[in-house]
Amino acid sequence: MSNPSFISFSGVSKSYDGAQYVVDDLNLDVRKGEFLSLLGPSGSGKTTTLMMLAGFESPTHGEIRLDGRRLDDKPPHQRDIGMVFQNYALFPHLTIAENVAFPLSVRHVSRAEQKTRVKRALEMIELPHLANRRPAQLSGGQQQRVALARALVFEPSVVLMDEPLGALDKHLRETMQYEIMRLHRELSLTIVYVTHDQAEALTMSDRVAVFSDGRIQQAATPSELYENAQNAFVANFVGENNGLTGRVVNANDEWATFALSDGSIIRGRCEPGLRAGDEAMLALRPERAHIPSAEGAQADEHSNVVRARVEELVYCGDHHRVHLALGSRDSFVVKVPNTQRHALPSPGSAIEIAWRHDDCKILAMSVPRSTPTIHVSTPPSPSIITTAPAGAN
Repeated sequence: MSNPSFISFSGVSKSYDGAQYVVDDLNLDVRKGEFLSLLGPSGSGKTTTLMMLAGFESPTHGEIRLDGRRLDDKPPHQRDIGMVFQNYALFPHLTIAENVAFPLSVRHVSRAEQKTRVKRALEMIELPHLANRRPAQLSGGQQQRVALARALVFEPSVVLMDEPLGALDKHLRETMQYEIMRLHRELSLTIVYVTHDQAEALTMSDRVAVFSDGRIQQAATPSELYENAQNAFVANFVGENNGLTGRVVNANDEWATFALSDGSIIRGRCEPGLRAGDEAMLALRPERAHIPSAEGAQADEHSNVVRARVEELVYCGDHHRVHLALGSRDSFVVKVPNTQRHALPSPGSAIEIAWRHDDCKILAMSVPRSTPTIHVSTPPSPSIITTAPAGAN
């Protein structure tokens, strides 16, 4: 039996000037209980998409539905959607308990019920002892937890998060990532999360939609995005990538032979549609390449082998980054684990590098301009909690 979408964007476009679309023909389904991240560079359309779902922006074309109901004519505070902002948006003159209670008070929830829900929300974020303090007396991480509690106390259908961890330092950011993941898991929340941080999206999400120029380039699980990018933009934007340009020698729907700028011939996986003579990009993650001489081994018949010159060695704690030059144009990085540190090549030396055929992918250089409706099944589960009315912040 099919699992119907909980949130759906159907042919949604947004233009501010009537001439250029910042979101262009968006078709996207979100399952109930799913953690979906919208990932992309600045100006790619991800935040505008979130704002249209929240009700702060209206689509120029198309429709948005939540649990089967059209949202187009509903103001933010009637959408049953919670919002967590990057700048927290806490009221400085209210106590922490009063901040968390605010969405309940504007909905005329009884004082006794407010007290019960606020207590439960503060216990959930492990800050009940700070109920009587004011926001200025809290750290950045604590303020973000309070903003999250305020988003959850009203028990809305969906929680939207717009770069919520962007203002935190690295340690606090990682702590809050796991905190949000824990709440998502324990409360079966439906979360739509905007970020430009690839590592954050890969760590936290059930699924990631990668945006560029107002369109979704690929929407998939984190592992699928990383291991099986569908175009050059996704390969370069999600994780670290050795992107080597060249031309297709021949191709079928699964495999292609590819000529690098230095004349080396490479075999790798490909997407359907590549033809001989097409300009393309070889995508290879740095941890998938290796230096046979450092391992005391030889590449097998299922590997690509090219010669390169060592430019620089960079120590990174658990591994070294070996920066290489291939011919006169292409640069290349190999990650070598510290277990092989005694066999590292010297800068200036010529070496062979190798990788398996199925560890690289040959991708078209152009970004496709059509975006199908995307459906991915995730286990259905009731979402329980969300935030203050968006219009109240």
